[in-house]
Amino acid sequence: MPSLSCVLLVDDDQTTNFLNQRLLQKLAVTDHILTAQDGQQALDLLARNCQPLTPTCPGLILLDVNMPGMNGIQFLEEYQQLPLAAQKAIVIVMLTTSLHPRDVQRVEKLQAVSGFISKPLTAEKMQNILEKFF
Repeated sequence: MPSLSCVLLVDDDQTTNFLNQRLLQKLAVTDHILTAQDGQQALDLLARNCQPLTPTCPGLILLDVNMPGMNGIQFLEEYQQLPLAAQKAIVIVMLTTSLHPRDVQRVEKLQAVSGFISKPLTAEKMQNILEKFF
């Protein structure tokens, strides 16, 4: 399984973030895992770790859609304003319980997301992400 420089988990549910961290650690996907509980925290982490690029700039972001504060769609709208180089270096996968067609359409219009997977994150789903994008 390829090793990523860093993974950013963006979900307002602390239990989900904890379980996903444990899974990524068990699979030895990365040595660096960042977590954010909303889109604004995620943007702040990207600003600190990716401008300029550092080893803790995420190669992968697993992003929830529905969060209080800045949700996943609002995050994507802001993310598209980042320098193009940073956008190309990061794969964003929506990890969500909300695969409502309306949400999928809104996200697809932004063209910043590489894929959608439904919760919970599993070893098999993570393996598919790695095989497809890395």
